[in-house]
Amino acid sequence: MTMKFQNPVSFASAVNLLKSGEVCAFPTETVYGLGANAGDAQAVLKIFQTKERPRFNPLIVHCADMGMAEEIAIFSSTARHLATLWPGALTLVLPKRSNAKICGLVSAGLDTVGVRVPAHPLAQKLIRAVGLPLAAPSANPSGRLSPTSVGQVRRAFADKVAVLEGGECSAGVESTILGVEGQRVVQLRSGALTREEIEMHLGREIAIARSGAPVSAPGMMASHYAPNAKIRLNATGAKAGEAFLGFGDVSGSGPMAKNLSPAGDLAEAARNLFAHLHELDAMGANLIAVAPIPKTGLGEAINDRLLRAAAPRK
Repeated sequence: MTMKFQNPVSFASAVNLLKSGEVCAFPTETVYGLGANAGDAQAVLKIFQTKERPRFNPLIVHCADMGMAEEIAIFSSTARHLATLWPGALTLVLPKRSNAKICGLVSAGLDTVGVRVPAHPLAQKLIRAVGLPLAAPSANPSGRLSPTSVGQVRRAFADKVAVLEGGECSAGVESTILGVEGQRVVQLRSGALTREEIEMHLGREIAIARSGAPVSAPGMMASHYAPNAKIRLNATGAKAGEAFLGFGDVSGSGPMAKNLSPAGDLAEAARNLFAHLHELDAMGANLIAVAPIPKTGLGEAINDRLLRAAAPRK
């Protein structure tokens, strides 16, 4: 008989589950993550099984601080400078230490590993209480919409996964992922920390991974972040039978219409993106027309998620 949890679980229960080799969803500032002890192969396997995630798609390891991250990955001077942006919505893909106490499943057999220090105070408290780095992709079935609330996680897994309550996620889209080899920096996934902010911090421009590059970090698969409904992009309005997701003064009307940000605020749009798509899904939308979103700043991450959500699905 499949277990169902009385969600949300207590903090003590979450700690005990993670220490005992189970998975538990927990909040970060970006989206809710599905966590497990990164050093326990059976626990990490449960992440892949629960999400039905391809084994070639690596996971991000969440650390309490720089010291914990340094036990896993090798930091160049550039990586160390980027890490001064922690805690925050930035993942660094770095060479993995040969003696790193993480299982091979986490890095999908690669000699690199993605690490970050989340800014959410409850996530930090949880990692410190467990005393171990936590592997944690988004807490959703593979390829589907990422969750930004406990309710979305519970609906996705029908309470078969324990969830620690931490409120609504403040960023609403996943972390930005950078691959760092020595002094070379490549953006592998756009995210809640904008490329402009990173380039200002570094004092130079960074490269962007080409389309179709090998999967070396989460979020690089062509089809990802998808609602049940099909997506039509850059729409000025809804056609018959379509729900509408607007932005700024491009808006629809009726119950099947949402606006990411009537004021045209990209930070607000990022916070609302997955939540609004979840809501339209729950309303039974089969087709969602999405208004154009500027491609600057956080718009880069929003457009990336929408493009992958609209991609042909297997």
